[in-house]
Amino acid sequence: MPDAARTSFDTVWATADTVPGWLTQGQGRLLWDAAQELGPQPVVVEIGSHQGRSTLVLGEAVRGLGGRLVAIDPFVEGRLFGGQSTRSKFEDNVRAAGLDDTVELLAEYSTKARPTWQGTIDLLYIDGKHDYWTLSDDLRWSRHQSAGSPILVHDCFSSFGVTLGVLVHVLFSRRLRYESREGSLALFRVGRPSAADRMRIVGELPWWVRNLLVKLLLRLRLRSVAGALFGHRGPYDPY
Repeated sequence: MPDAARTSFDTVWATADTVPGWLTQGQGRLLWDAAQELGPQPVVVEIGSHQGRSTLVLGEAVRGLGGRLVAIDPFVEGRLFGGQSTRSKFEDNVRAAGLDDTVELLAEYSTKARPTWQGTIDLLYIDGKHDYWTLSDDLRWSRHQSAGSPILVHDCFSSFGVTLGVLVHVLFSRRLRYESREGSLALFRVGRPSAADRMRIVGELPWWVRNLLVKLLLRLRLRSVAGALFGHRGPYDPY
């Protein structure tokens, strides 16, 4: 990456890192790098925005290219999601970053927004509901992408539902291929996969099983055991 782009990412991350969320710096850089590859005036779709941690990274990258970012999140009420309170924080963070003219909020379920979508998508970032059915539907947004376009999926090879969706819809796909990951953020691209692409997915399965065992131990309140057996640190699931 050019030095100017690296400096820009560091500046953006200094702001994004103040927003609560589960995106690591390495994952933020992967999002940034993928967006930097796009042509002029790109359209980026983000599914699942929370308070805007990833939105600030993608939004700043898109603004530099003269494009726009459509952030899709229904902001469901409830203890786990925050509802209107989370939406207000998201909007405040976008405004404070000066991204009002770049980021368009679509406060809707991704599964309801997809059938009415018009136009192409240059980059798709999926971090929505982590069940198999939602992830399966979210992957269908890629039908609006052209060959080589990046698709990034958070909590891949970490969440049971997300990984199951990838195994069913990507491992045997003829139009999606797996490239790499940073933690649980996986990078896919639109394109016919090779045998090596498929084997890279299979090669991640031991790490997936490890993460499922860590989650089980955390649910059983055996954090020390998760640390001793798997080197997991902290109270949160692997991400």
